[in-house]
Amino acid sequence: MTASIAPIARDNLTTRVYEELRRAMMEGRFWPGHRFKIRDLAASLQVSETPVREALMQLVREKGLEMEAGRSITVAQLSLTQYLELRSIRLHLEGMAGAAATTRIEPREIDRLAAVHDRLIADEDNGRWFEAVRDNWEFHHSIYQAAQMPELLAIIEGIWLRNGPLVNYQYPHARPTYDGRHRHLDILDALRARDENGVRKGIQQDMIEGGRLLVKVLERLNDGAVTPEELRRAAQNGRLVSAAG
Repeated sequence: MTASIAPIARDNLTTRVYEELRRAMMEGRFWPGHRFKIRDLAASLQVSETPVREALMQLVREKGLEMEAGRSITVAQLSLTQYLELRSIRLHLEGMAGAAATTRIEPREIDRLAAVHDRLIADEDNGRWFEAVRDNWEFHHSIYQAAQMPELLAIIEGIWLRNGPLVNYQYPHARPTYDGRHRHLDILDALRARDENGVRKGIQQDMIEGGRLLVKVLERLNDGAVTPEELRRAAQNGRLVSAAG
């Protein structure tokens, strides 16, 4: 599985390269530790190396990417501690955005979200892991956009820039599980009922319950029981690395 980045138009190149890469990272199109080769990325985007280099350095400043010795640029790998801290922030901010969206989202957009969720389940069931990660991002991001709070959305996106690649560890190793039905269904029902507290609670429970096994995977990474590369290779080969060890 390799991420694909579409060629872009030649006006305002650095900004456009930055926006394309930023979106790709939020969607989870790159695994933690992915190493960017400027020449190859420039060829893929059909631009010169300069806007690619400038865009990558901007993402380094935003902590989505890291610059290693020898000027190698890689996707940042969140530690367990970092993930849990960011999750505690997300619980408040994304719950707030979801509640704000409740009275503003159009019925046709709720219907579209239901279709995105159905696609997510189909992609999970058929082992289309990259697609499932992107579906989940689209589901949540669409709700936060509907809140019509651009400053809040920018903060949430800044966190997803760092969190998006990590979600790849969920598939197939830590596929989300829930105490009852899928929490997306609770969120959809609450949106239809214009229930702000229900949407907030659904988003927060989705994050906690759906991410339980991901936390266990991060604990194993933290303990050195498994490496990021082992998880990536296992996923590419269709093998499961148990979250419990």
